[in-house]
This record gives sequence, structure tokens and C-alpha cells, in this order.
Amino acid sequence: MTLIAARLNRIQPSPSSMAGQRARELRAAGRDIIGLTSGEPDFDTPANVCEAATRAMARSQTKYTDVGGTPELRAAIADKFRRDNQLDYAPNELIVGTGGKQIIFNAFLCTIEPGDEVIVPAPYWVSYPDIVLLAEGTPVIVPCQPGNGFKLAPEDLERAITPRTRWLVLNAPNNPSGATYSRTELQALADVLLRHPHVWVMTDDIYEHILYDGRRFATIAQVEPALKDRTLTINGVSKAYAMTGWRIGYGGAPAALVKAMVKLQSQCTSNPSSISQAAALEALTGPQDFIAERTRVFQSRRDAVVAALNRIEGVTCHLPEGAFYAYPSCASLIGSKTPDGKVIETDEDFVLYLLDAQNLAVLQGGAYGTSPFFRISFATSMDRLEAGLGRLRAACEALR
Repeated sequence: MTLIAARLNRIQPSPSSMAGQRARELRAAGRDIIGLTSGEPDFDTPANVCEAATRAMARSQTKYTDVGGTPELRAAIADKFRRDNQLDYAPNELIVGTGGKQIIFNAFLCTIEPGDEVIVPAPYWVSYPDIVLLAEGTPVIVPCQPGNGFKLAPEDLERAITPRTRWLVLNAPNNPSGATYSRTELQALADVLLRHPHVWVMTDDIYEHILYDGRRFATIAQVEPALKDRTLTINGVSKAYAMTGWRIGYGGAPAALVKAMVKLQSQCTSNPSSISQAAALEALTGPQDFIAERTRVFQSRRDAVVAALNRIEGVTCHLPEGAFYAYPSCASLIGSKTPDGKVIETDEDFVLYLLDAQNLAVLQGGAYGTSPFFRISFATSMDRLEAGLGRLRAACEALR
């Protein structure tokens, strides 16, 4: 008799988390690894945010809080939604969790019955399908074509909806492709959803502020207010405020869903860290000008990285519109041979070859539901990026 429950067989470890861990292990073993896998900004958490956490500890704000977040933080989140997204949420329509991933987890476990379907456009963040599977649902993967900027087409959404569809997941700017949606593109998707009132929308807006070329962000409940009463709008402080380790995410949704999510969270982690909540409060209410400055740095890296990728024979890369990832194709390299005679048959083979031959860690597109691609994070210094791209070029030139 095995101790491990069968439900664990439905899911895989997070590829991005495991890749980062593997790179750290190899580095500790003495390998000169350049890791371009990390989905976190290389900037420090702003000083005023850290100081707010220190003040909270000095004031003994180290006790349990309300399960769904302190009233002060939820008020700041409500202000943020009104200011940035023109969305009005009451306090009982907001929940704070231990990272955006917990908000997603809470929502799926509270709403999915065995056999319910969740539409997940691909490429997707690695955790969406696995959390659906853990909740005994069925992820319905809808490929988004590179020629359409890796965006979900309304006609593909229409075809994917069935009577069992429970949710559509939207993530824009997208991890890994950087795709984002204009108001017109969101309205076209909303028009489909309005014809199917049983389908809810989960929109993961965690990269909201990391947009390039003067683009303006929009979220679907903002574009189509008629969808607000069946939309969960998710965000957090990890990316824009460089607070990945603080583990604070939040969501706005109808009160009945939030009540259920708080109930589940009360028996899971209970409240998020009181110190992290104090820091997040300062992040949302303090100075915001640094976000645009950091986004300009990310854009300059994007431009340099994509240009360099497109100069490597066998690699092609579209220009991401947001987030801090490049998502190049290695299709022209499939079928080639490594110097030791091994055939590159998949993007996973290619990624393993980069690690073995050049001590370069990137992530295979198969982890994101599309192949043959690979993901490079440019949330690191240009020196490191240039060194990594040099290794990538050398590895590609050695293939035959």
C-alpha cells in the first residue's frame, strides 16, 4: 500500500521552480551556470517597502490577521483597482493570499467539480493546468498561434466552450510569450463570453505594469462591465514591486466566491504574513514612479535580447509586448546533431544540450504547452544576458 495519494499522480513539479533549483544545485557543485530561468526582477524591493516591514515589526504587528487580509491592505487594494482599472470592489469582494498562486488555487478548488473544464490558452504559465488537475477538473488547452502574437482568437475560444466549461484563464502580459491584449481584442473575447453565461473568467494580471512601446493595460472586467459578476481579477506585488519572496497576491471577485475562498484559506494557510501585508500596503500606497523607470530598463534589455536571438542561425524570436521573457523558436534546430552525435528531437533535448554543453539554463517550451520553443528571462543584468547569449550562439553553431 502506497502512502502517497493518487491525486499527486495527476500533476508534475513546477518546471520553472525545479529549473531554478537545478541551476542552484549545479552552481553549488562548482559548475559555472548562467541561469536565465528566473521569473523575478533582479531589482531590490524598494527601500520604503522594507522600512514599512521593519516598522510593522517594531510595532509588534506580528500576530494573526483576518484570514483574507488586513482591512488596511484590502482598502489599499480597492483603491488600486479603482485607480488603475476602474473596478469597484467592496471589502468582502477582496482576498489577500500567500502569492497569486494561492488565489488561483483557492478559486479552482472552490469551484471545480470532477469533469469540469477550464480553458487554458497556450502558451500558459506552468501551474494553471496542474492546479486544474489537482481540483479534479480537465484543462482544455487551446493553442494560440505565433502568427497571432500568441493571443487567443475569439473563434478558437468559441470552439473550446462546452456545457462543462467552468473557467477561461487569461494571463496578459503573458508568461512566457509576453503577449498582451488591446481593449478591442479583449472586447472580442468578451463578446464570445457574453453568449455563454455559465463560463467564468480568471484573469491573471500580475505583469500589468510591465508593458512596452507605450502600450496601455486593460483587464477584461474593465473593458466589459457585464462580465464583472463572473470574473476573478488577480494581481499581486511580486513583479512590479520586486517582492517575489514576500508572497503577497490578491484578487477581486463577487462576494460569494471570495467568501468560499476565505473559508478554504482558513483551513489551509490562514492569513498571509502580517509583515508582508504591511510591506504590500506601503508598496501600493507609496511612490510609484520607479515602476516606469524599471520598465524602461526591461524594455532596453528586451530590445537587445530579441535582436541578438534573431542573429543566431536557427533561432527566431517575436517581440514580446510585456513581461520580461523572450520566447524564441528553435524549430529549425530540431533534427540537428550535437557534437557527440545525439539528435535534437524536442525543445527539451535542446534545453538539456544547452545545459550540458554550455552551462546555460533556460526552459523548454513544452513546459508552457507549446513546442519547439524555449523561454529566456531577461530579468537580469545585461552582462549576464550577453554572456548567456554568447553561450547560446556557440551551442547553436556547434550543431550540425
